[in-house]
Amino acid sequence: MSRLARLSIFLSALAVASACTDRTPGPTGLGITASRHGAPFSAGLASPAWQALAAASFIGPTPPTGSLNPLQSAHAYALLGVAQYLAVQGADAAAGSNGRSHLEAERGAVAGASAAVLTYLFPGSTQSFENLVTAQAGAGPGQPHPWFARGEAIGREVGAGIVARARSDHFGLPLNPAPPVGPQFWTSNSPTAPVAGGDMPGVTSWFLTSANQFRPGPPPAFGSAEFLAALAEIRTISDTRTATQIQTAVYWALNAGTVTAAGFWLQVATDDINAHGLSEREATHLYALTSAVMFDAGIGCWDAKLFYWLVRPWKADPLITTTAAVGKPNHPSYPSGHSCLSSSGAEVISTFFPEQRAQLAAMVEEAGLSRMYGGIHYRFDIEAGQALGRNVARYAIAADASGNSVLTAH
Repeated sequence: MSRLARLSIFLSALAVASACTDRTPGPTGLGITASRHGAPFSAGLASPAWQALAAASFIGPTPPTGSLNPLQSAHAYALLGVAQYLAVQGADAAAGSNGRSHLEAERGAVAGASAAVLTYLFPGSTQSFENLVTAQAGAGPGQPHPWFARGEAIGREVGAGIVARARSDHFGLPLNPAPPVGPQFWTSNSPTAPVAGGDMPGVTSWFLTSANQFRPGPPPAFGSAEFLAALAEIRTISDTRTATQIQTAVYWALNAGTVTAAGFWLQVATDDINAHGLSEREATHLYALTSAVMFDAGIGCWDAKLFYWLVRPWKADPLITTTAAVGKPNHPSYPSGHSCLSSSGAEVISTFFPEQRAQLAAMVEEAGLSRMYGGIHYRFDIEAGQALGRNVARYAIAADASGNSVLTAH
């Protein structure tokens, strides 16, 4: 069964908590121990249930804006993931010991932080978020445990801080920068449609020091032999598109109304969290780093898109067709946003679970090819996006490992 199919089933049967496992984990990275601190409490982790509830909320339709688009989704997941991890660190410091109190404090912190962030994002669904807090508070024997309530208070305070950050991070500003004029440059799908992601280069990042920190070099010059060869490759795919290629394009489309690319890779993370029996702190660390890195990769990607303004293949050659599921994204071609996010997310997950690196790399490659099969990207878009995403991820991973980053509680 595909990961997307499993996620659909998971969301339709959303549980208030994920089951704890005593399974011996395989080799892992970043100091993962798969420890539950030896406590006699197995109500399970709080964070995967909140990630699943977030995914369901992002898919919508949620008034007044409907489903979140891929950039909105990446932004929201990062707010949630970082809030969860910082809250768990705060709860650990307050609880001060292992055992039941420690676990309850972490679970409460996740619930409080998640409810605060998701209520900001979806104020009309506040009651559903509070219902999950209540359910998780009563999940174990003798509940509600006093340390759950203490952790919840810590989490709500942390969540309020993340919400304050979101209110001033410049995401969602109605910016519509004008592209240069010429056959080599992107043009909007319609005269009234703004460029998607026009605000992204000015959005506050989590790790990057500037939006152009990892800006790739220019794409092949328009009309050059290299450019024409890349364009001809997409024309050939368009003219001879197979059923398998269409299926791949559909699988990886991940547009608004789906989990989107960020949600897909976070579900990969959830699968690994469950399979390896990670602790709450380890799980929220993985969620936070993966989601923050993917959003930063998006910032870097759109910096390059709006610097080079490269024409899309179907406009460079009007005989190229696109697939209905993928559509015609209304932003420049170079580099591929899908590849920026996929490669960055996979790089983080591979660092936590190095035994899966080859498998995840193959998934990133397929995600990239899917955009060529859809008729919307040149091969060099994919390659540049993958390189940018990996560079952002490796930079952020090193910053996180230093113990003095945005993911470090102070």
